[in-house]
Amino acid sequence: MDTERRKRLEETTRYEPSKVEERILERWLEGGYFHPPAEGTPEEHFSIAIPPPNVTGALHMGHALNGTVQDALTRINRMRGRNTLWALGTDHAGIATQAVVERELRKEGTSRHELGREAFVDRVWKWRQQYGSTIIEQLKRLGASCDYERERFTLDEGYVRAVYRVFVRLYDKGYIYRDNYMVNWDVGSRSAISDLEVENREVADTLYSIDYPVEGSDRVLTVATVRPETMLADTAVAVHPDDERYKDLIGGSCILPLVGRRLPIIADEHVDPEFGTGAVKITPGHDPNDFQIGRAHGLDEVTVIGEDGLMTAEAGERFAGLTVAEAREAVLAALRADGLLRAEEPYVHSVPFSHRTGERIEPLISLQWFCRMDELAKPAIEVIEHDRVRIVPEQHKRVYLDWMENIRPWCISRQLWWGHRLPVWYCDACEETYVAEAAPDRCCSCGGELRQDEDVLDTWFSSALWPFAVLGWPEQTPELRAFYPTNVLVTARDIIFLWVARMVMMGLEFTGDIPFDDVYITPVIQAPDGRRMSKSLGTGIDPLDEITVHGADAVRFGLLAMSSGQDVRYSADRIQQGEDLANKIWNASRLILLNVGGVAPELRPERIEDRWIVSRLQRAIEAVTMDLDSYDFSHAAQELYRFFWSELCDWYLEIVKPRLYDGQGEATATLLWVLEQTLALAHPVMPFVTEEIYSYLRSAADGKGSEMLVVHPFPEVDRSLADEEAEREVGASIELTRSVRRWRDLVGVAPGSVLPARLAEGDGAPPHELVARLARLSFDGVEGEALVTFGRIEILSSEEVDGEQVRRRIAEKRDTLRSEIERAEGRIGNQGFVSNAPAQVVEAEREKLATYRAELEELGGQG
Repeated sequence: MDTERRKRLEETTRYEPSKVEERILERWLEGGYFHPPAEGTPEEHFSIAIPPPNVTGALHMGHALNGTVQDALTRINRMRGRNTLWALGTDHAGIATQAVVERELRKEGTSRHELGREAFVDRVWKWRQQYGSTIIEQLKRLGASCDYERERFTLDEGYVRAVYRVFVRLYDKGYIYRDNYMVNWDVGSRSAISDLEVENREVADTLYSIDYPVEGSDRVLTVATVRPETMLADTAVAVHPDDERYKDLIGGSCILPLVGRRLPIIADEHVDPEFGTGAVKITPGHDPNDFQIGRAHGLDEVTVIGEDGLMTAEAGERFAGLTVAEAREAVLAALRADGLLRAEEPYVHSVPFSHRTGERIEPLISLQWFCRMDELAKPAIEVIEHDRVRIVPEQHKRVYLDWMENIRPWCISRQLWWGHRLPVWYCDACEETYVAEAAPDRCCSCGGELRQDEDVLDTWFSSALWPFAVLGWPEQTPELRAFYPTNVLVTARDIIFLWVARMVMMGLEFTGDIPFDDVYITPVIQAPDGRRMSKSLGTGIDPLDEITVHGADAVRFGLLAMSSGQDVRYSADRIQQGEDLANKIWNASRLILLNVGGVAPELRPERIEDRWIVSRLQRAIEAVTMDLDSYDFSHAAQELYRFFWSELCDWYLEIVKPRLYDGQGEATATLLWVLEQTLALAHPVMPFVTEEIYSYLRSAADGKGSEMLVVHPFPEVDRSLADEEAEREVGASIELTRSVRRWRDLVGVAPGSVLPARLAEGDGAPPHELVARLARLSFDGVEGEALVTFGRIEILSSEEVDGEQVRRRIAEKRDTLRSEIERAEGRIGNQGFVSNAPAQVVEAEREKLATYRAELEELGGQG
């Protein structure tokens, strides 16, 4: 190691992420390690396409976990020598981005309508240029090894070409069509949104019972509704065909209060005779179920609520122009005045709201573009059923299949200005419609001028093409040939339908192949109290703040360590564990590197402890590799922690210190080899600290080895290095040392005191010399009373240890353990506790009981 680097290492007594991470990232980027050549075949390579974050986005905890998982998979495969691509890009995020820019315009006292479409779109592009790369820079702070040189945007020129190619082909096959149909209208964005962008919330409402006079009779039909303002659009009253109360009225009519319109009384099996009075108002223009009934019976479709959320002219002169809330109060007042409001009662029900704007959804009949999905769904169901695409954890497979087997037409048009404008043109002169990838000059039928459809495509339409469009499709690019299909998709469960299913459908339809082999669904990281993380709730935790405080490696380790197959609460303890591990790695490595001179890492295990650590390393490599490859990131992180902290640092490094300080070559060479392998094993999880240490290790080895750890070979298990004899012998000595240390703590021996001991007669092998040194025992032939025996080691009475005090403390400890065992056995034997307590609480109690029993058994021969 050169003098300057050695001096810097001597002065850096604590790992400081803020001084390391940016410098290391620059070295990775300058080295081009994240930018693989586009050559070869997918079978030889590894690729992931990042779920493209919105250009409006900032890194949140979900992004941080998702990015860490993807990066760990990317790094391990890069280190395995595979040509590895983590494809990067951002999504234009139609509704979200337009909303952000519109808010800016409102602050300036203007609007998009005042600007006009072209000027508004220009304004959004300028906003994107200024702010759109924010989240990309934040991903760098996490250590994400994406290919930043191939970054894509879902509105770049090539991507638009892909979107238009798909739209036109689906239209030509008859899958895309235009129709007046019931949609989820989001008044907040003035656009239709898909079913998957709707979230249902429990709402406390009032259920109103209203009398509808039966024509030609003094009878009334009483209907119940939570939306009396929509009665102005009623076109029928329905009853169940088998409901004896109303059989004589079927085919007759009743009169719509306040309006006077004659409403047919129809029979329909969808009516629940147990709800309310068994008679229901049918409003095809404002209720999805009524829309279906209305179409089945050929009813008129009246619309009294407009796209602006105000009552229309069809609501009548006294209600037109009112808000929905104002119209409700006006309708109720009029009904009360006419004596037709029979009852009011509290009613809690599920109400749809826009996930985007938070506004209550207005079901409206609207002229929209739709994509028929049933033909596309069939092959996408088959590949999941036969595990050509494997979903992990497996419980999400059934969720995917249930939705796909009941899939409905997808409303793909949005009434926005920012996005992929529909490649559809109309000739008003002759009413021709043209669907094409490029704009026609004029109408081919009459030569008239054409106007393009005002709507844009649902953002998820373009996102569905991501795995192949990000690689250059529809062009047959080198990237597409080399990296498609990708190996794995890492995503969240809330977009299995919105995105995953659609990518599978589009990949099969347009490339003839699946888009990825595996789908790993990450857990949701909740706030520490179990609520969802949210800025508005005050429960959000900013991962960038955590990176600033603890370092990227600590956050990465902590997120992986706390992840599981279920949603998990954010654990500050896990992040701290990651920070502690980073510091432990730094301090232990620093101690090693400052005490080796000109020795290269080399496997030269001459003593049993060397063979032991090499063998234990093989087991750690096997466990971590298996966990990472099976998406069990929590166990991978914990195994790394356990091996480095306990076996390498607490035991082997302590055992080998005298040889290290004496400059014994075989010891330092083996120690450096173990350190190098361990750094490589930990690198996918904690890339910054391991890369920094590796730079010193390589310098200490006079530049031998891989130029950077990011491309260092990932360790592979070498079963020839497994040594059960060494593991058994050193493992027994370690357990013996632990027992002696526990006894010392129990009886209150001062930490620095060396206790006299002797070897008892027996056939067993004498303990390894490490026991004497690490348990602070002296075998100098001193005689005395044997206070306690561990294997063949007898610890003798001395000035440091009072025999009577030892016996008293052990007796007290036995009594305490017996009480704890009795208490724990009582809880475990209580069927109510076992059945009702959370599983993790019950398991923790069982572990406590096992620990108490083991400690009592160990004390059995003492005192």
